[in-house]
Amino acid sequence: MKGLGAFIKTTVLGGILIILPAAILVIVFSWIYRFAIGLIHPFTMVLISQSNLPKFTADVVVIFLIVMACFLVGLFVKTKAGGLIYHSFEQRVLKAAPGYSLAKDIVAQLLGKKTSPFSSVVLVRLFGSDTLATGFIMDTHPDGIYSIFLPTAPNPTSGFIYHIKSEDVHPINVGVEDAMRSIISCGAGSEKLITAYHNQTKEKEITAS
Repeated sequence: MKGLGAFIKTTVLGGILIILPAAILVIVFSWIYRFAIGLIHPFTMVLISQSNLPKFTADVVVIFLIVMACFLVGLFVKTKAGGLIYHSFEQRVLKAAPGYSLAKDIVAQLLGKKTSPFSSVVLVRLFGSDTLATGFIMDTHPDGIYSIFLPTAPNPTSGFIYHIKSEDVHPINVGVEDAMRSIISCGAGSEKLITAYHNQTKEKEITAS
């Protein structure tokens, strides 16, 4: 009876592990679709009123027109004259708008045009001690100082900013996902980070010798 119960339990859990991530993915994409349709709704209504197209067809046409507009603007900016006009307009008008630079950086990171500051995982020594803390390089400076973000556990969206000398900053070859998983789980699963740190320290010692 116990064997049967364990079998049913593991089978149900296995099914949940397969179905739940897929369901979450469907929900997320559904939310993104509804959000996008909501943004273009005014344009869709204008098109429907002018052409009597079905709503779904009107949505597709509006999305296509937006994509084409983006293409044409991008094509214009690639020209010498277009680039100069855009640069001048951005410097004089857009950058004066509150939040424009932040919004531009976020979009650039989402589109892969700019490296995310969370792409470099590091272990840092704080206050000259042997204590190691998990963090991310946010900025580098000509004098060798690193600006490091140290997230708090289990909420990685809050934390502290430290400006630390390069000799106390140790980049490690682990993925951001591994570092975030360690932070969210309050340190559980940090073996990859510590192992990578020790391996890289040994490699440096061998190279130095």
